[in-house]
Amino acid sequence: MSIVLKVEHLSHRYSSAWAIRDINFEISQHGVIGLLGSNGAGKSTTMNIICGVLNQTEGNVYINGVDKKKNPRLAKKQLGFLPQTPPLYADFTVNEYLTYTADLRFIEKTKVKQSVAEVMDRTGISHFSSRLIKNLSGGYRQRVGIAQAIIHKPGIVILDEPTNGLDPNQIIEARKLIREIAQDHTILLSSHVLSEINLLCRDIIMIESGRMVFSDSMESFNNYIQPNAVLARMENPPAENELMKIPGVTKVQFLTDKQYRIFFHGNTAISEAIIAASMQHNWRLTEISLERSVLDDVFKQLSQQA
Repeated sequence: MSIVLKVEHLSHRYSSAWAIRDINFEISQHGVIGLLGSNGAGKSTTMNIICGVLNQTEGNVYINGVDKKKNPRLAKKQLGFLPQTPPLYADFTVNEYLTYTADLRFIEKTKVKQSVAEVMDRTGISHFSSRLIKNLSGGYRQRVGIAQAIIHKPGIVILDEPTNGLDPNQIIEARKLIREIAQDHTILLSSHVLSEINLLCRDIIMIESGRMVFSDSMESFNNYIQPNAVLARMENPPAENELMKIPGVTKVQFLTDKQYRIFFHGNTAISEAIIAASMQHNWRLTEISLERSVLDDVFKQLSQQA
């Protein structure tokens, strides 16, 4: 299977500070690969270098085997990029803008009209072809941004926080579109939101503090996200000090007068202990569910292991 994207010993320095250091990974098949990291971890720097917006301080990027540093034009022809802020011209119509981007992508003049029509149909914006971009909703602007990234049918598409700033309905539509595009494109999707990565991605690359700390399947990553709290509802709730007497409980938060978040040591059979205590003291437990550890804890754990 051919390697679509290879990043080799990639490092970049702003002034005296390293933004990323010795990043290495390969992507070799269609689907969505997540680039995960907290804000400021180095995700955008990595993507900007891959796309040719920045020249790296050290290392190499190969797109379909083409060295981006030695042959940047040929390399860039084979990728599409949607930055966090879509590069849209508000006073253009959708059709005018996509025609312009087709020209920028060196699509043959005789094929521009067809390419624009195809990409508008694929992203669901054909009915807005004559509308000014500034009059579109945020969700449809994002669709136009995705359209410009795939109009030339690149091998790899890079999306930087593609659902950032969208409302819940727009996020659902954007996710659906990304899944459809991933059927015949390789997508590298950046996000600091774990739920976004979990819903869309097959594999995951995680960068924290400028260094790569994880590269494997989403299933393997989920092994790090261990439960560390339970949500419990009781009709006859006890005082906090009574809950703290349960072996393994480390902290109790009152969410309502009948609902608690109960933190515990990771290796404790906490649900069984709470159920037993409720039966013994007639707390009338009606609901209990595990709550997974927060993403910051996972970042910290993986960073310490790197």
